[in-house]
Amino acid sequence: MIVKLNETNLIEAAQWLAERDKGLAKVLDNFGYPPLWAREPGFSTLVHIILEQQVSLASANAAFQRLKAYVGNLTPAAFSSLDDDLLRNIGFSRQKTPYVRALANAVLSGRFDFNALSDLSDEQVRDEMKQLKGIGDWTADIYLSECLLRPDILPKGDIAMQEAFRVLNGLTERPVHDLFEASTQHWRPWRSVGTRMLWHFYLCRRKQPS
Repeated sequence: MIVKLNETNLIEAAQWLAERDKGLAKVLDNFGYPPLWAREPGFSTLVHIILEQQVSLASANAAFQRLKAYVGNLTPAAFSSLDDDLLRNIGFSRQKTPYVRALANAVLSGRFDFNALSDLSDEQVRDEMKQLKGIGDWTADIYLSECLLRPDILPKGDIAMQEAFRVLNGLTERPVHDLFEASTQHWRPWRSVGTRMLWHFYLCRRKQPS
């Protein structure tokens, strides 16, 4: 049986993690529980996540909202009808335009089925998604964590997560992923919740007056 995160087990897991990790205990004591950060599975959300690759969330969201305002219902067919010049004006880079075109073509041709992902293991989902052009570990992990709500995902290379971990643990630099993964084994099977607690800490600190 595949367990999915929900509002109830998120709180239970955050309490469980705080009992086992001093840094996460500080997050819970000072900022409370993190949001669930659940996103609707499917093409539209994966386009949004691709836009978020290596740019600020605000910049990606602005481009995504412009795209939605132009096409309305964002489907693979609707995206495929847009030309490159329009996509560039919306905010797509030369790199990301072919990524989303490849995704749209894969869905339209039946080579990629979003609905089939829900029954696959985490590794099987990664394998399926990473066959698509422009989909790497981070993108697949964010989809697993936020769209499929899998409970034990540690998004590879997530800068906000790494920076929050660095600050909480008094490190001089952000840990590489292998070290980060080794340092969070005691979070299993709730690494997606530990990740959310780090994101929550990161965002709350940014809102605090300097």
